[in-house]
Amino acid sequence: MLPLSFTTEEAIEFAKHGCIEEWVHLFLKTAGGNEPFSEGLKLQPRFWAGPVRLTLQELIRCCGPEAEMEYCVSQDSWDLHVAELMELYRKDWSYPPLIVQLVGGQLSIRDGNHRHEAMRRLNFTECWVVLWDSDSQENLAHYAEI
Repeated sequence: MLPLSFTTEEAIEFAKHGCIEEWVHLFLKTAGGNEPFSEGLKLQPRFWAGPVRLTLQELIRCCGPEAEMEYCVSQDSWDLHVAELMELYRKDWSYPPLIVQLVGGQLSIRDGNHRHEAMRRLNFTECWVVLWDSDSQENLAHYAEI
């Protein structure tokens, strides 16, 4: 097996073979650096869609320096990480899609909050995401699959 690149293009290839959930776990356990999130996703069956392109505006962050965030981080660490990602985007980085949960009719970014903010600051209007829903595949039907 070739080394994984964790790009959107690679995620699309996994999805074409019906293996997007496997790609998500491989990403989170390695390059994504979020094994606890991967293990949490495995606690119950999930329904998946994507990667798909969505507008940045329709995605809601759960992490950031704002006091109301579910996962609040310091302004300094937030800005430093976002600046690093902005540099990668300026160099045409083929980024991994954000991992987004459809919950209560809203799209909550569960992995990729810093990437989202870097894209927002660079005036991107859309990004690639992998969606999941905990209740049913039908809830994701609105979002076109590849």
